[in-house]
Parts: sequence; C-alpha cells; structure tokens
Amino acid sequence: MSRASEAIKHLKDLQHINLEGLRFRIVDAKGQVVGRLAEQIAVILQGKDKPSYNPKKEQGDVVVVINAAHVQLTHDKWNTKLYRWHTGYPGGLRARTAKEQWEKDPRKLLLNAVDGMLPKNKSREARLEKLKIFPESEHPFTDFPLVPFVPPPRLLRDRGLGWPMPQGFEPANADRYAFRLRTSPALQQLAQADAAAPAAAAAAGGVRPQVGIDDLLTEEERAALAAADAAEAAVAGKKVVGK
Repeated sequence: MSRASEAIKHLKDLQHINLEGLRFRIVDAKGQVVGRLAEQIAVILQGKDKPSYNPKKEQGDVVVVINAAHVQLTHDKWNTKLYRWHTGYPGGLRARTAKEQWEKDPRKLLLNAVDGMLPKNKSREARLEKLKIFPESEHPFTDFPLVPFVPPPRLLRDRGLGWPMPQGFEPANADRYAFRLRTSPALQQLAQADAAAPAAAAAAGGVRPQVGIDDLLTEEERAALAAADAAEAAVAGKKVVGK
C-alpha cells in the first residue's frame, strides 16, 4: 500500500467527523510508559486540554502516535500483564501476555490502554477513530500541519526507604535493590559513603575506627549498668568476708 492510499484510508475514518478547528497532534512514544502516555492521549482526544472543553461536543484533536513499538512497561508487566478475550464458545477464554501482544501487534498495547481510559459512551468509538498509531517513525501524515506534543518528563520521587547493603552481603532481589538505589538519592549517598569507607580505612593504615559500646548507651542504660556492677561487687565482697 502506497503512502497516498494509506493516508486516504486513514482519512476515510475521519470523514464523518467535523475536523474544523481541530489540530493534528503528533506524539513520539519512544521510551514512554504505556499507562502514563495513554492517560495524556485520552485527555487530548476528549479535548480536555482546551479551555473550550464541552463534554457534549467533539472537540478533541487528531492524535498521530509514532514509534509505538518502542514503548515501555514498568516492573515485570511484560510477563505478568494479560490481555484476555473470549471466543464465544464454551471454554473459549483466551489470554496473551503483554510481550506476546507486542510481538503480534505493538500498536495494540497503546490502543487498549487508551480505550480503557476513555469514557464508556457513544463518543468513545469516534474518539478512537481520531487516534492513529504507527509502530515506527514513518507515517502518511507528513503533508499535514502537525503540532508536536511533548509528554511531561516522568518524575521519580525519593521514597526514602532502605539502607545501603553492608559489605560482604548481596541483595536477595538484585533488580528491586537496583530500582530502589536508582530512585532514592539519599540511598545513593549512603551507598557511596559506605563504598568509600574501606578505601579511607586503607589510606589511614588499614585500621577502621572502632566505636566503643559505652558511646552507644543512653544515660539510663549507663546508670542501670553501674547499679548492676555495684550489686555484683557487693555480693562478691560478702562472699570474701564469709570465707
């Protein structure tokens, strides 16, 4: 299929939609998380990003998504997320993992996510027809005035959890520990300081500073230990006198 005929095919899906005043937004999905990108696309398709938004009118822009084959999923959803459907026959429930769905048709990952985020009404079908997804950077809308949409960067907040791995130990879940180390600047600083401690000790003569147990006790604990030592000393004195 030539590029001109492909463009005509896509435009036929829009022939019953009034395109007056609508823009053609182009979105680069390379490296984007499916769920977050689908949420932003659903907002554009509904026209909620415009001050003239009216839920009774179809004012959403046409969205052209490129590089849909290069999207990402968080954690282990490539193997755990399932897409289910039923054939209509008894025992006809079928399932396919996200990785298998991507190998079959990478566009369906983003299409299903956007479909699930649109309101479940009669406008959903018309809004989905304004969504054009292409697996790579090639698309037949190069002659149209495309307005780029740049998704906001993903913000990773510092959870402040965990502590650096002690020397000589290995994490039970290396992937999870690497994720925590990557998303926590405070934990990164502690890990770097812990890694630099052996080098500093070697430079100082190979002897690491030792902290006495008395420096770790509170005043109440010191008083309790002193009273226990005095009681033991009194008992030992009585035994010596009795002999």
